[in-house]
Amino acid sequence: MVVALRSVGEYESLLNTQEKEVKALARYTGPVCRLCRRENMKLYLKGDRCYSDKCAYERRNYAPGQHGRVRPKLSDYGLRLREKQKLRRIYGLTEKQFKRYFKEADRQKGVTGTNFLILLERRLDNVVYRLGFAQSRSQARQLVRHGHFLVNGKSVDIPSYLLKPGDTVTVVEKSRSLSVINEALETLPRRGVPPWLELRKEQYEGVFKTFPTREEIDIPVQEQFIVEFYSK
Repeated sequence: MVVALRSVGEYESLLNTQEKEVKALARYTGPVCRLCRRENMKLYLKGDRCYSDKCAYERRNYAPGQHGRVRPKLSDYGLRLREKQKLRRIYGLTEKQFKRYFKEADRQKGVTGTNFLILLERRLDNVVYRLGFAQSRSQARQLVRHGHFLVNGKSVDIPSYLLKPGDTVTVVEKSRSLSVINEALETLPRRGVPPWLELRKEQYEGVFKTFPTREEIDIPVQEQFIVEFYSK
């Protein structure tokens, strides 16, 4: 169907609407426990719930769908695809974002797979989660977008902001009474703070001390499979 537009304003409005629809389609809005069951492992996407008896993966540790109880043997391509999807879902990224990080890691010196994981760990939303100010990365992303954090004393509301050694992440003064942040800090002992970060709990701040090594990144993926997936 052809729509006759009367002005440039109408044309721009139509483009904006289409762009929003594409973004909405790119973002997964379904039940996240379904993703854990698909990947056959806990991805810890729902924070404290993942440690409780309510965890859907613990109750139904088979793939979703009508034939989920039978997991077929994967081909070489299937193994690499599943590793890629697993890592992408852990960090909550779209395919376009994920591939962009891979290309950047491939341009850097060193091991591409390790560089890739380090880039993902440097994201502000991930660091907020790792420091214990949020119970999940999705929750951390929302808190960052709402302007609850400062980086080196300046407000940053971009979840993909990449931190570097020496950067300080601080909870905004008026946000320190938020129950969502304080409840997350209470559950932090279950996860702990990685050695490449320093949490100053009383000051509601953390320091990005150094880039993590592969041994310090507790993500259960075989990143070499992802490198091979994108290298074909």
